[in-house]
Amino acid sequence: MAQPISIIKKQFLAKEEQEEQKLAALKMLVAENEDALTQIMDIVGELHENGVLEAASAMLQAKEEIAKIALNQVNREPVTNFINNFMGASAAFTNFDPGSTKKLVSSVAAGIEEGNKYVESHKKVGVLDLMKVLNDPDINRAIGFGIHFLKGMGKGLKDS
Repeated sequence: MAQPISIIKKQFLAKEEQEEQKLAALKMLVAENEDALTQIMDIVGELHENGVLEAASAMLQAKEEIAKIALNQVNREPVTNFINNFMGASAAFTNFDPGSTKKLVSSVAAGIEEGNKYVESHKKVGVLDLMKVLNDPDINRAIGFGIHFLKGMGKGLKDS
């Protein structure tokens, strides 16, 4: 019978052998990815010629000063107002039905197109024209929407 293995000898590669293995693996990667490496080098060359690498390097060296400037800019009142308004508007938009919003936006676009056509015609609207136009179902629908929109908005302002 064979004797059980009681000692395991781990083979350590010499530093030179490890470096040779790493170089061989690197050569293989370079050979396999020659086109990609060529493109990367072309891009880096263009960035260097345009001064982008130098600018990026300077920015990295001055990162603390740039961070201070950015924080000072973000803490200004107009910027904080914008952020607060954006957050409030986005919270309000979550309450809207996406289908209704899409319909309203497309209706506004159609209204702008019709309005531009009228402006280009240089016609004048008279008082009698306003009376007649109330019989138009499209205009009546828009006026009704506007009136009820204003009523809802007034209710919302009252609660606030």
